Amino acid sequence: MNKHAARISALSLSMLLFVGCATTSVAPTSSPGQQAAIALLEQGKPREAAQQLEAEAALARGSSRTALLADAAFAWHEAGDDTRARALMAQVQPRQLSGATRQRFGLLQAELALADKQPAAALQALTGNAGDNPLPAPLQARWHLARAQAMEATGDAFTAAVERARAGVLLAGAARADNQRAITRLLAGLDDATLSSRAAALPVGDPLYNYAGRAMIGRGLPLPRPFDRDANAWQLDTSKRPPADVDGYRPPVKMAVLLPLTGNLATAAAPVRDGLLAGYYGEGRRRPDISFIDTKGTAGGANAAYDQAVAAGADFVVGPLGRDEVDALFHRDQLQVPLLALNRGKDTPPAGSAGFSLAPEDDGLMAAEYLLGRERGNVLVIASNDDAGRRASAAFKERFSERGGKVAATINVGGAPGNISPQLQQVQGADAVFLAVKGDQARALAPQLALSGLAAVSRVGTSQLTNNTGKAEEDIALDGIIYPSEAWTTRGVSGLPSAASVASTLPTARGGAARLFAFGFDAWKITAYLEKLATSTSGGLSGATGTLHLDGFGNVLRTPAWSTFSSGRPMPIGDGR
Repeated sequence: MNKHAARISALSLSMLLFVGCATTSVAPTSSPGQQAAIALLEQGKPREAAQQLEAEAALARGSSRTALLADAAFAWHEAGDDTRARALMAQVQPRQLSGATRQRFGLLQAELALADKQPAAALQALTGNAGDNPLPAPLQARWHLARAQAMEATGDAFTAAVERARAGVLLAGAARADNQRAITRLLAGLDDATLSSRAAALPVGDPLYNYAGRAMIGRGLPLPRPFDRDANAWQLDTSKRPPADVDGYRPPVKMAVLLPLTGNLATAAAPVRDGLLAGYYGEGRRRPDISFIDTKGTAGGANAAYDQAVAAGADFVVGPLGRDEVDALFHRDQLQVPLLALNRGKDTPPAGSAGFSLAPEDDGLMAAEYLLGRERGNVLVIASNDDAGRRASAAFKERFSERGGKVAATINVGGAPGNISPQLQQVQGADAVFLAVKGDQARALAPQLALSGLAAVSRVGTSQLTNNTGKAEEDIALDGIIYPSEAWTTRGVSGLPSAASVASTLPTARGGAARLFAFGFDAWKITAYLEKLATSTSGGLSGATGTLHLDGFGNVLRTPAWSTFSSGRPMPIGDGR
């Protein structure tokens, strides 16, 4: 007998022994060849794995052969050859599979069923829990994503979101960001009652709860319980701080503020700095030692400023302000000292840190919720071509559509809007107008809206509406347009003099800068009450920019005040109704 024949005979005997010991509920022990093939599969070499598994199957019998064919079919699927995968699947007896092979085969069946638009068959294949089996994290994530896709196709959006949230803890990078957007979309399509009741029923630690809670805050709904901080690794180390006061006041011991005091962002940084100092010096209780460090408005400057703060012994950092600066710090391997970033990064804040921003996207989301809460369902969107207008309108349209609204049309305008009457005449059935434009642009558009019969419908703008305003005789054209505003400028806030009195003496609190001044004040307040924010379930923290909440991912959410123009002057309107 030659060596090749001897090897085959020995392997055949080995496989027969495995088959003899197997039952339909217990998988045979994997052969060395099968183990080597699975290793190839996990190394990203599916074609080689498939070929090796088929070769092994040709020498096997019974349940061992079935397991090898099942894994070969999965490997061909991974290699992009679904025709071959389906051919092998027809030879598999699923009841003879168990363990990781059973889970891989179930995932294969489900993904092919979804490709065939058979969600019920996909759910039937995905029984059990992928996390109970020794699948690598990427396959566990795919298991949950396949279940999510099938659940959504059968109309159960909430359970689809549950499955996506479970997949999310296993994903990273762009895949994780895309999955988070999908979760937001699924939750956005639920009515308030369904969202509230099903969120309340989620067990503590369920990865969907923090997403659901964020959606509830955005709609002004109360949380059934605090956010799950531990489940998302959000922990604030306050061990060095004295105990909190009765109202929750517990500021840092030594605080560094990273701002672009020079460079292109210096003009924006000045009112933020002054607002923060107004809150700081307005507090009569213990205050932290404070220092300001210039980031120069660059990513490198932000990194250097942060290192300087750590070296100086800061136990908390506020800033930086620029988006690139924030991303530079969020992408560091480790943040030795937690921070409150003053802009939105591409990723969620690192564990122990938080993020606070006045992003244009937030205005769009708030406007969408405002109109949906008043049963407006067909909206004309008019947006400026600048960055703020594009970002606000994109966020508005996405959220409004996700929650069942319809965008009748979108009209983009330049810095000096021309005649858009022909485009307005083509709009049919709009019951509201969203204006992502500045005040001077809105003044030019208002008469055209009136002539087109759109003056009587609900008109909601962004916070940009107050830019380039201030003369009542001109701004009377803006009467009736509602927009999100700062609590400080509309009704006042504890700890700050009135906006008018501050503006009379401080240039950085005048006009459009008043919003950034209020933002800086709230940055101080969040820092001093961050622990309280992290454990609150309702009410939030009353700030200068609005009511503040901290979601389960370290993002500070803001519920604004609402205002309108009346006789050319901004006027508060209570809850926005």
